[in-house]
Amino acid sequence: MNKPQSFFHLHLISDATGETLLAAGRAASAQYKDARAIEHIYPLIRTEKQVAKVFEDIEEEPGIILYTVVDQKLARSIDERCAAMGLPCVSVLEPVLAVFQSYLGTPAGRRVGAQHVLDAEYFRRIDALNFTMEHDDGQLPANMDDADIVLIGISRTSKTPTSIYLANRGHKTANIPIVLGVPLPESLIAASKPLVVGLIATAERISHVRQNRILGNTSSFVPNDYIDRAAINEELAYARQLCTRHGWPMIDVSRRSIEETAAAIVALRSKNR
Repeated sequence: MNKPQSFFHLHLISDATGETLLAAGRAASAQYKDARAIEHIYPLIRTEKQVAKVFEDIEEEPGIILYTVVDQKLARSIDERCAAMGLPCVSVLEPVLAVFQSYLGTPAGRRVGAQHVLDAEYFRRIDALNFTMEHDDGQLPANMDDADIVLIGISRTSKTPTSIYLANRGHKTANIPIVLGVPLPESLIAASKPLVVGLIATAERISHVRQNRILGNTSSFVPNDYIDRAAINEELAYARQLCTRHGWPMIDVSRRSIEETAAAIVALRSKNR
């Protein structure tokens, strides 16, 4: 018998954007399937006055507090306020910084938002995002050799979201749809630089996703063929045939999240360099 789902408040206090906290909080709360976090995010908290205002909100809806605040005076203030209210709180970065300090033999610089500096890596990611948006769904196929990664697959195999996720990590990613009986662009066949990966899934999974898709009305669209599992199996067989012919690796995304698929692709790229 399934337990009824419960809810709890999760307060995330950050002196920067809060992305680190959000990732950590969601990773932890995902382990509790019967409890759902109601997230309260407080970004750019850098003064005692802001901290006081945050705790006015927390007093209204108490819960778990996670924070990333590099200013030690503010961090102590948060710890003291939590202790006074009897609420659990964790400085997410502090244990990590302690390990770095112990190993490197020097204290952290404690620069607010240091991970968001506008350096070469930042602009590389922006460049990758621009490239990926321009090369979504088979656009601009002529310059495939400019890509780091090319994803191919039939409709609804998560090509676009995976491409964007990879671009956010600095990988120029193009994606090209596989359509039954339609040859792939010659520029892709001739490309030597990018890692080409075929994304596949079970016919059941693809049929389910396609059924939930909001479909446009076009004269050439045949809905029965689009969700028919026998037709999808034929598409998948054609996709596998193409990948096998050209020696391209395939990843089954049926039970993978976008993040897991991207991690597998990055691992393949590192291995093939």
